[in-house]
Amino acid sequence: MRPTRYNNSKTLHNIRGFTLLEMLVVLVIIGLVASLVGPQLLGRVDSSRVTAADTQIRMLKGALDTFRLDVGRYPSAEEGLSLLMTAPSDERTQRKWQGPYLSEALPLDPWGNAYQYKPKNSTSVVLYSFGADGKAEGEGIDADVGFLDPNSP
Repeated sequence: MRPTRYNNSKTLHNIRGFTLLEMLVVLVIIGLVASLVGPQLLGRVDSSRVTAADTQIRMLKGALDTFRLDVGRYPSAEEGLSLLMTAPSDERTQRKWQGPYLSEALPLDPWGNAYQYKPKNSTSVVLYSFGADGKAEGEGIDADVGFLDPNSP
């Protein structure tokens, strides 16, 4: 098969591209479709972040419970969640520590903030994310997610 050569100017004139008007019409149609579909997709992204935060919190709670079974207590507020990844400094706790209790690095919440943690007593903890706004309380996607302290304001 031989390549086609365009020696004749008449043949070149018959090859046609898109006009500016046709391109603008296509761009307007794409813009309309994006404006209809975009907000629905963004709403799903927000709700999926809340679901991801809830899943991560449950994973962290499981790691904290395993730590408690091994050591006999939850990490103190000063030790925090980092004790799930690094051995404690005190020798007595270090002998019981069987970690790391997470297979990967300590995660941030889906909005890039650290999870809030404090032991409530010897059998429960407060573990949560502030939500999308990064502030305490809130509604909708800004609501706190996790194991919250019912006695806090």
